[in-house]
Amino acid sequence: MLDYCIRAAGPDDLDGARAVMLDTLYRDFGTGYVPHWHGDIVDPAAAYLAPARHTLLVALDPEDGAVVATGALDSRGPAHPPNPRHIAERFPSGETAQLRRIYVRPEHRRRGLARRLVTELLAFAAADGGYRAVYLHTDPAVEGAEPFWRSLGKVVLDEREEPAGGQGIIHFEIPMGR
Repeated sequence: MLDYCIRAAGPDDLDGARAVMLDTLYRDFGTGYVPHWHGDIVDPAAAYLAPARHTLLVALDPEDGAVVATGALDSRGPAHPPNPRHIAERFPSGETAQLRRIYVRPEHRRRGLARRLVTELLAFAAADGGYRAVYLHTDPAVEGAEPFWRSLGKVVLDEREEPAGGQGIIHFEIPMGR
């Protein structure tokens, strides 16, 4: 097992982090870049490095130092719309740590990187002292995403079970004390 370095991203890591994120959007999600949803990827410094209660973590390949995985947290709860109103009300901005951009390059998957990133992000949220919940949503069409998040958290809404199917995503609450 390679000994990856996981750390808070600095300015020199942003190009590598952005590349991991954009590659994931195109390859795994098939959506590509959508400005309304992915503005944080274009300017991760403003989204994650500047605000004190936000963070962006990177995992570095021990062989060449390249960014191979990302994980972010911010204090913005899920917005309504597009998310259901009761989800936005349950996880309000300012009180909710939202996990975002937990992405691992395919050749580095199945090595515990995502789990390590989430553990570090949960510790960050707990140390903040102002978060009362940790939230995330995932697209179950992404290979491995649903079982991974089910192993870490509790489903609060599976939109596939809604009469109209919603956006087809799954909303989770993750215990902060993991």
